[in-house]
Formats: sequence, C-alpha cells, structure tokens
Amino acid sequence: MTEQKLLVKREGDFHYPIYFEKDFSGLSRALKEEGLDGKNICIVTDSHVEPLYRQAVEEALSNTASSVFVFTFEAGEKNKNLNTVQKLYQTLIENGMDRHGLLAALGGGVTGDLTGFAAATYLRGIDFIQIPTTLLSQVDSSVGGKTGVDFQQYKNMIGAFHQPRLVYMNIETLKTLPEVEFACGMGEILKTGLICDGDFFRRICADKNEIKALSFSALSSMIRRCCEIKAGVVERDPKEQGERALLNLGHTIGHAVEKLKNFTLLHGQCVGIGLVAAAYLSMERGLLTEKEYEEIRTGCASYSLPLETSGLVAEEVLAATKKDKKMEQGQIKFILMDGIGKSFIDRTVTDEELVRAIEEILV
Repeated sequence: MTEQKLLVKREGDFHYPIYFEKDFSGLSRALKEEGLDGKNICIVTDSHVEPLYRQAVEEALSNTASSVFVFTFEAGEKNKNLNTVQKLYQTLIENGMDRHGLLAALGGGVTGDLTGFAAATYLRGIDFIQIPTTLLSQVDSSVGGKTGVDFQQYKNMIGAFHQPRLVYMNIETLKTLPEVEFACGMGEILKTGLICDGDFFRRICADKNEIKALSFSALSSMIRRCCEIKAGVVERDPKEQGERALLNLGHTIGHAVEKLKNFTLLHGQCVGIGLVAAAYLSMERGLLTEKEYEEIRTGCASYSLPLETSGLVAEEVLAATKKDKKMEQGQIKFILMDGIGKSFIDRTVTDEELVRAIEEILV
C-alpha cells in the first residue's frame, strides 16, 4: 500500500497521505498507518452514495474504530448549508463525539466540503478524512483543505481551511458515476493542465477513449498527476495568499453562471463554460492564438462539457461575479492563460472585457 501513497505537506514537517486504491479493503490499514485507529468515527454521506458504499466503508472502518455511526443528508448542492451542518452537530453530540473523534467524508465535493467545515468548527476543530467517490472530488475538493458551505445563493461563502488527516481514493467508485458527473470531473482536470502543464492537457485530450472506458491505469495516472499539481500549489500557498488563486481558472464566470442558473448546471459544467470564457478573454488580449482557443473548446467538448449556456443576461452575470468571495478590495482577481499550460493572476480585467467574454458563452 505504501507505494500507492502520495504525501501532501500540511504544516511544518507534517504530511498527510493520499491513497490510490481499487477497493475499500485497505481503509482500516490506512487509518492504523496514520495513527487514527481506536476512534469514534462518524461517516458523513448523502442519500445517493449511502446505498452504494456505506456498508463497505462501515465494515472497513469497524475493523479499527471504537465505534462507527452514520449521518446521511439529502443529496444535492442545495443542502450544502448551515442547516445541514446543524443537524450534523446534533448527531455528533447525541453520539458522544469528543475532540478525539473522527469524521469520514464519504461522497463527492458537497459531502467533503460540508464534512470538513463541520470538523473545523465542532469543538473548535476535530480530525477528518476524505473518502471521495466522484472524479471531481478526487482531483479537486478532497485535496487542499478548503472547506465550506453555501450561504443563500453564494457558493462557499462560509468556510475554513482545515486539512484532512488522509485521503483514501477507491478509483473503482468511478464505475458507478453518472456520465454527467464524470464530465464534471474532467472539467477540473482540463483546468489543471491549462494552468501549468500543457503536455498533460494535450495527453488527456489525446487519451479520451481510454479514459472514457474507465481504464484503471489511465484513470489512476491522470488522477495522481492532478493531485501532484494541486498538492504542490497548496504546499506553497496553503491559504490562497498568492499562487493558489491560479486554481480558480474558469471559476469567476463559472461560479456566477452556477449561481444564476440556481445550480441546475453542475459545478464542473460551469467550470467548463468558465474556461471557454477565460480562454476567449485571453485570446482577445493576444495571449492565446485562435488555434489554441479552439483547441481548448475542442478539449472541453470531447468530454461532453457545455461550451455555452442560455437564459442569462451578460450584465447579470457580470454583477454576480462582483459578489464572488474571490474579490479583493473591489477588484476581481481574474485568471488568464498565456498559452496552453501557463496561467497568471490579472487584476486589470475591465467590465467591458468581462461582458464580451460572457457574451461568448451565452446563446
């Protein structure tokens, strides 16, 4: 198992591991290796994932835990809020969870974000682990320690930085993932390549048939490379004071679309739309060639990501970007591309430029 681990630096000399596995059989051993055995564990999951993987994970954790109980909430972004967190707090209190307990986030990004936030705030902070079951959560939200919940229609507006003690990825869970959810994960993967590794972006586009066929070797290699890139960024900038903001490529307009569509489009789909808008703006500035812009559009389309959306007004999307948590002293930190595989933070993007980029993704 050890050779399957990727270590992510947390604070000082402390590292937490990411495990890449084919099933849940090594989960109890992973906890023992990290000194997390003998704990009271609460599995936090949603109504979609619970019938698929609760039993296997509960059995694996029971081999090393003092006790295991489960909190299940209704699936969906609309439930990633303080009301659900309050219900989780109540469950933890009723089951005697103390500061030595452990939360286990079993599911996608919503579950991981919500569980991490609860762990960061319950009794001023307890440990948690990530067991991501979607491609999006495996390559993005389970790595890096960002936690949070939505407030009204404002995504991740309330949150905390709280790193997991370990991340355990059973890559076989992707075989039960709906195609649209798989596409969402590919949005973040393509984004990762566009940020800092053009060769990786082009390899993912070229290997689409093997990846779509859910080849374990292709998936594990792809996921590991994404985690390596994100882990490196997080290690250098754990609380988004600089470089980590690059991970928001495609997210400024993407989040605005996601809010205005009332979450009827999934996060990864909105990231894909946001990538197209960011690429268009970069092309307008002479940073991308028209050929590179089309290459990005083709890459997104090859994984069934939408390139545009309908029913929105450009000015309303622009206004929504102004309410994003990534605003800094009234100015958007927009991520632009300087060719494929290189990105940078720009604070000079004008409203007029944003409107033109938004109009490119509206029909």
